[in-house]
Amino acid sequence: MTDTTKVLLFIPMYNCERQIGRVLGQLDARARKVIDAVIVVDNRSPDGSQAAARRAMETVPDVPVRLLENVGNYGLGGSHKVAFDYARAHGYSHVIVLHGDDQGDIHDLVPLLEQGRHLGVDCLLGARFMRGARLQNYSRFRTFGNEVFNWIFSIAAGKRLYDLGSGLNLYSVQALGRIPYHRYANDLTFNYYMILGTVAAGWRIEFFPISWREDDQISNVKLFKQARKTLGLVASFFFRRRWFLETDHSGAPGQQYQSTVVAESAP
Repeated sequence: MTDTTKVLLFIPMYNCERQIGRVLGQLDARARKVIDAVIVVDNRSPDGSQAAARRAMETVPDVPVRLLENVGNYGLGGSHKVAFDYARAHGYSHVIVLHGDDQGDIHDLVPLLEQGRHLGVDCLLGARFMRGARLQNYSRFRTFGNEVFNWIFSIAAGKRLYDLGSGLNLYSVQALGRIPYHRYANDLTFNYYMILGTVAAGWRIEFFPISWREDDQISNVKLFKQARKTLGLVASFFFRRRWFLETDHSGAPGQQYQSTVVAESAP
């Protein structure tokens, strides 16, 4: 890492009581060498996620960990906005997104950080459906559906897109300042707006294959309803691009995405 590189790991959490300990447990000595700090952003989970996170964060040496709670129910997209704002306000150069449900593995990204691959691009996006990716307990039906949507979005974007939002991504904080991410939807479609917005902004985007598993996770996606919504979204981008890019899709224009620190550990 260079002296000017400062990497924040952001873990969005909602009802991850059973998984959050395993996610923080991924931060072994090798991972901690390329990560400067960790924030777990809880979107007001009604289960025991916060208690489980408190216990797990105390077992992570060398790297400070903060547990944040959103002031309101902002959704997954809103939690991203909390973390992006945090990274910009605290002087980080890059922010990693690793979902708190333990489907992704930080070690798929660590070698790229060690090689400095993140320094020459605006984002590194984990891809479940490109050559070299490894899927465990992921249905063929969902794989097929995702690949179809990847091609639809690729045609609309004019660029090959291998995944629309896997839950393991890295973004340049400087590049985040060049896109209006506060306008993007606060729900599970946030990543779709992100990838289309970054393509339109001319970002340097690189995909990398990842491992992905489904064990005891609970999906919040209603497939057919989500599919209709996603088709409408990409059609708007393709046929009404200017409107798409200039419209606030958050459902809460002017919303301040605030959080409070409820626990922290020091290295």
